[in-house]
Amino acid sequence: MLEPKTQYAKSGDVYIAYQVSGNGPIDLVLIPGFVTHLEFHWEEPMLSHLFRRLASFSRLIRFDKRGAGLSDRVNSGTIEDRMDDVIAVMNAVGSERAAFIGVSEGGPLSISLAATHLKRTLALVLWNTFPRYRYAPDYPHGFTPDVIDKFPRLIKTQWGTGAVISCFAAPAAEDKRFLKWWGECERLSMSPGGALLGFNWFANIDVRKILPVINVPTLVIHSAVDSLVPPAHSQYMAGHIKGAKYVEVPGEDHFSLASWDMVVDEIEEFLTGNRPVPEVNRVLATVLFTDIVGSTELANRIGDREWRALLEYHNSLVRKELLRFQGNEIENSGDGFYATFNGPTRAVYCACSIRDNARKLGLKMRAGLHTGEVEQVGSNVGGIAVHIGAHVSAIAQEDEVLVSSTIKDLVIGSKLRFSDRGDQLIKGVPEKWKLFAVDV
Repeated sequence: MLEPKTQYAKSGDVYIAYQVSGNGPIDLVLIPGFVTHLEFHWEEPMLSHLFRRLASFSRLIRFDKRGAGLSDRVNSGTIEDRMDDVIAVMNAVGSERAAFIGVSEGGPLSISLAATHLKRTLALVLWNTFPRYRYAPDYPHGFTPDVIDKFPRLIKTQWGTGAVISCFAAPAAEDKRFLKWWGECERLSMSPGGALLGFNWFANIDVRKILPVINVPTLVIHSAVDSLVPPAHSQYMAGHIKGAKYVEVPGEDHFSLASWDMVVDEIEEFLTGNRPVPEVNRVLATVLFTDIVGSTELANRIGDREWRALLEYHNSLVRKELLRFQGNEIENSGDGFYATFNGPTRAVYCACSIRDNARKLGLKMRAGLHTGEVEQVGSNVGGIAVHIGAHVSAIAQEDEVLVSSTIKDLVIGSKLRFSDRGDQLIKGVPEKWKLFAVDV
């Protein structure tokens, strides 16, 4: 699925950016969380996979909130303003009724829409969200002021670096690639001042009193472990919305990326009555992850236009090398690639060639490779081998092609030479892994 075209709907005097993908029988409006940018979100593989999954059984309608992303950079507005924005987008795409998915900050707006616009609401899905964020004597699940104050302090001092993610997704903050992407997404989504306005909006909202008014089919989903919004928030909502179904999925933080497919399975079954049964093929493959080192600093130094031109040329060279060495591109995250190969030797030579081409362009890159069993579900490739490969890449140094001991053992007989980089601990894997740098 190609990235859909960004269009605009007018809500009063404000222009709201939106995209539509998929052509399923159900209209599905995704109401986003705090940081949002319609086009840049496609560059994160997990998000693009989420959008494709949702669009596989619906007509998925996404938008940037007022004051954020590609929509007009105005203030946050009232809850009525934001409801008008959603209805304006629905009118622009000819949607009479839709199911609303409220994610994180998007929950209170989704709740308000379902209670206020019954004729436009098909169903309601609430995912890792809340009816009230702050503590109150009659709402002990909320956060106390001392905890809440940490968020605006980070916005004021470190917005755009990705550091804010530590408040709600500590494991994601340890992933250098994701942290880099998130920092850029913060900068593209809104300024620090806009972020503070947005924070004050959701930190002070309270929609508890309208929960009993909701009279549409409702699914409430929450991660089992969520330091930002504990499951008690969703349990409260499910207990106060008539007939709501509550589902708890495995997870270790507010994002819980690993459980997203399970969440989509629940949503698809809830909205269509059919639970997907994916065909899983398990095969041995070599995974390659590449990343340009210092891309943000370089882009700031040479300017957006030159950086985009340089990046496009780099990407075209990478794709030529993948074709030459029979690699299969799975995802492109903007300044990095994730690809698979059916042979480790070709994969290593491909990584070295990509690195050499990057040098000629004045770019520094790193790459990580691992061979193991992967799961193929449609066009997506996952599994522990992919997880290991991504972390090997994150450990690699500038201008280095780093491989697991499995790769080294499998390419015996080739002309490849390696230097021992010692034992490394890979998050989520119990034992340490011995890693090697390619000497080519």
